[in-house]
Amino acid sequence: MESLVNGLNLEHFYKGKKVLVTGHTGFKGAWLITWLNLLGAEIKGYALHQFSEESIYHTVAPHIPHESIIADIRDRQKLTNEIAKFQPDYIFHLAAQSLVRRSYAIPSETFDVNVTGTANLLESLLDLKKKCTVLVITTDKVYENLEQDMPYKETDRLGGHDPYSASKACSEIVVQSFSKSFFDLERSKEFRKSIASARAGNVIGGGDWNQDRIIPDIIKHLRNGTQIPIRNPHSIRPWQHVLEPLGGYLLLGGLLDKNPTIPRSINFGPELDDHLEVKKLVEMAISNWQSGSWSNISDANEPHEAGILKLDIRIAKNQLGWFPKLNCSQAIQWTIEWYRQNRSSLFDFTLQQIINYQLL
Repeated sequence: MESLVNGLNLEHFYKGKKVLVTGHTGFKGAWLITWLNLLGAEIKGYALHQFSEESIYHTVAPHIPHESIIADIRDRQKLTNEIAKFQPDYIFHLAAQSLVRRSYAIPSETFDVNVTGTANLLESLLDLKKKCTVLVITTDKVYENLEQDMPYKETDRLGGHDPYSASKACSEIVVQSFSKSFFDLERSKEFRKSIASARAGNVIGGGDWNQDRIIPDIIKHLRNGTQIPIRNPHSIRPWQHVLEPLGGYLLLGGLLDKNPTIPRSINFGPELDDHLEVKKLVEMAISNWQSGSWSNISDANEPHEAGILKLDIRIAKNQLGWFPKLNCSQAIQWTIEWYRQNRSSLFDFTLQQIINYQLL
């Protein structure tokens, strides 16, 4: 089956269109604006400042024409004004507090950013008179995790043990509420808005330097020649390269713009037989690096994190025509290759990986 995530198809959706990306200074946001620029979109970003000089945003931003608004998603008036000035055709909402372990340290702020921030964005659309298609990016962790070897489907019960997961489940409820209250199909001619949520698996790829994320931890220790400390080595996650869900977001956004009746909540993850234990991911990264070792530092007193998490991606495959192009082994290989590049060549390499992905 030929993938619909290709340059010709996506360019048809986004060339010459105005696209607002919240969280554009983050890991996934920086990859997304790079891809959108390749497709010929006019881009505006709204996010907090990216302080890390290693950030992939600082790598790609000088090469990408875009307006960058540095502001807080919780500033509703500022956000509303910026959206009104830009008049976007599409909005991809990625701005979030996205770290599970950090959410234990700042639970109230996590809920404020992820829930109130989403509500602010959707409320701002009430004042936007033009047609606009909106994707709210949540997570695979929005489901009530029963710790069973079963893939979660979009109709399963929402939940969340940790504050991050719970806040993202709340964000899904906010999306559902606004969709039913203001942007349902019966009122689509009045508001002309189409809104969907996208739930992606654990994303890996070049340029991720966030704290408490497995790939940055692996790379730092491999570069230093030190042993990689690993928590919960037997935990299972739906790992996928960053281009997999981003391709899904772009496809979903384009299709939703043309047909507002398609599903409004979609899982994007690996094939069912391609979910890996943490230790397997680490061992594959070490193999690609051709050196390194790891040790188990699990602590029973650590904050709770899910032990097993799998996604059912049949709706994305059957109703969108999306499917994973890279298996987990290839995703890890592409990721390690990115971190092996000289800093001066990172933008060109990032762009080439997107081009190569579109051609698969």
